[in-house]
Amino acid sequence: MTSPTFTPSPEPLPFELRPSSIQGTGAFATRRIPKGTRIIEYIGERITQEQADLRYDDEAMGRHHTFLFNLDNKTVLDAGTLHNESRYINHSCEPNCEALIEKGHIYIFALRAIAEGEELVYDYAYERTPDMGPESEALYVCKCGSARCRGTILAPEKKAPARKKKAPAKKKSGVKKADARAAKKTRGQKGAPEKRATKKAGGRKKAASGGRKRSGR
Repeated sequence: MTSPTFTPSPEPLPFELRPSSIQGTGAFATRRIPKGTRIIEYIGERITQEQADLRYDDEAMGRHHTFLFNLDNKTVLDAGTLHNESRYINHSCEPNCEALIEKGHIYIFALRAIAEGEELVYDYAYERTPDMGPESEALYVCKCGSARCRGTILAPEKKAPARKKKAPAKKKSGVKKADARAAKKTRGQKGAPEKRATKKAGGRKKAASGGRKRSGR
């Protein structure tokens, strides 16, 4: 495996790294950060999903790691090898930041205004797989200390969608209305975030059937 390489961000950062009560080293705001600010790019070595599974085995290591980020279905960013200050931003179930994919890059944005001295955190929301049970909950335990802590850095379990009642038919008008469910992603605005980035877990032990169990982060 490639040895870790720290590459400092070329741009001035609105935070500093110091010990965190959540986990190891954390990122703390050195000034007020307005809502919507693009704080830093999350960098890492670009590798395939298969390479990521071969490099890391969370179950074998006895604890999870938080270095991998899914860029797309084929590509993963591995901050365990190449990284900058963004690697040290911790998880919280009550985040003040979020990770978004924008034009093939991952950036950390402020979800709300962040006060000076406040720790920067985002929800890692590791993707769940059907084979995950209590053992996985224990492996991916959360210690963020938030009042809203769900006890795990795994994404919240998806609830079955409620059946929708049929609405009474409405008279058609000659004016076409925009779909109310359409995203607020800007049209014509350059650099609009594409989607939320998710963390990926390393390759897990093979199932009895011989198939590899996998979970995305």
